[in-house]
Amino acid sequence: MSLETKFSDAQLRRINLQSILYLCSCPSQVGMQIDSLRKLYDYQANCADRSRTELQNQVHQRIAEATIAAHQIMEDCLLEVMQMEGWDPVTLEMSEGLRTVLEQEINDN
Repeated sequence: MSLETKFSDAQLRRINLQSILYLCSCPSQVGMQIDSLRKLYDYQANCADRSRTELQNQVHQRIAEATIAAHQIMEDCLLEVMQMEGWDPVTLEMSEGLRTVLEQEINDN
């Protein structure tokens, strides 16, 4: 069983940075959940390697399966949000229009 990814760890960091820079942390929040799910998956894989009983194997397998499903849902969500907001899919830059709106909000306050 393996964890398939749509975004590399470096791409997630880029998305998170863009979100933080322009005070739109929603994509970053999703990215952080994806990162947490990857860590949970790796943790389960390490535990599974050390399992001594069939029950332990089953527990780690079940958690890994749920993690894979949740990871896929959150990656799909992030991709859809980025498409909705007009992010550049190659550079992972937030759309100029969204940056302008957020910069205007900062200036107005």
